[in-house]
Amino acid sequence: MNLKEKIKELPSTPGVYLMKDSLNNIIYVGKSKNLKSRVGSYFQNSKSHSPKVIKLVQNLKDFDYILTDTEFEAFLLECKLIKEIKPRYNRLMKSPNSYSYIKININDKYPNLELSQSITTDDGNIYFGPYKNKNTLEKGIKNLKDFYKIQCTNNSRKGSSCLNYSLGLCMGMCQNKLPREEYMITINKIINLLNNEDKSILYEVESMMNIAATNFDFENAAKYRDYLTSVNYLINKVKVIEYTKENKNIVLLEPLNNEEVKIFLISGTEILYSYIDKLDNLQELKLSIKTYINTYFSSEILNSSIQIGRDEIDQTEIIYSYVKNKSNNCRFFVVTESLLRTNSLLKGGLIDKLLLTL
Repeated sequence: MNLKEKIKELPSTPGVYLMKDSLNNIIYVGKSKNLKSRVGSYFQNSKSHSPKVIKLVQNLKDFDYILTDTEFEAFLLECKLIKEIKPRYNRLMKSPNSYSYIKININDKYPNLELSQSITTDDGNIYFGPYKNKNTLEKGIKNLKDFYKIQCTNNSRKGSSCLNYSLGLCMGMCQNKLPREEYMITINKIINLLNNEDKSILYEVESMMNIAATNFDFENAAKYRDYLTSVNYLINKVKVIEYTKENKNIVLLEPLNNEEVKIFLISGTEILYSYIDKLDNLQELKLSIKTYINTYFSSEILNSSIQIGRDEIDQTEIIYSYVKNKSNNCRFFVVTESLLRTNSLLKGGLIDKLLLTL
């Protein structure tokens, strides 16, 4: 069977597709809410394809696919397969070794912001991340240092001014005379920003951007716009991680049609259990959800903390984006010991309210 005939037989349902070359090697893994439409698109409108897609299609000799009940499962399965197989043409989810961190050597006299490829847990430094896009992270670090004038280029700190000092991009750490307490005010501001505790820098930069634009100083306005983009990239990653840590145990409900719903019990980045249930008897559905929660969410799981590093960040972003995306029509609630202890799942109407909005 040729590829075009094979595409015609694809279902218009969610799933993951695995593109293969002439040696039967998997060279690309993708996911779609509509497999037939997505896979078929590779063979249409070639003029609008990127060079990578054109080359992929030239090497494509066959494909396999795996059906999923929901787009959410397709997202997670694609993530898992890319990490396991590491297909040549995949670039969206990179190898875990490509992730980077922000490192602040907090015990130095003048702590510096650096890019690090790994974390050392007992070195006394502060780390933020992981971040997937190394180039964007490097730009974000540079822009933060530029904005706060800590872009020192003289690491020896032996009293001679660096070039950036004359350009107004260095406070004077190179001269080794700047009081550490004064310097730490800036570093603590950055730490609070990266902890998602103080976003005042965003308002400062936006205000300066607007002033520059009002004065027709478009060069500086563009510079401050770039600062905003960089800072938002840095703190959005923190926001995703912190949200997952604070809401690590959730029940996600996604309707499959007017009669059925798929229910996921998730802890951190792991799906503990999933099943399909009917929507025609809400009382039975509530009782089944309650039963499975009691079965899979033990006290140990509810009280455990989670670490989100290189291996978990992709799943974390998928789950966060999915529960925050209102267009997919899913609903979720966070499972806590208090919720179970007070029996609020049944008595408080929590599940009723969610089910009635599906």
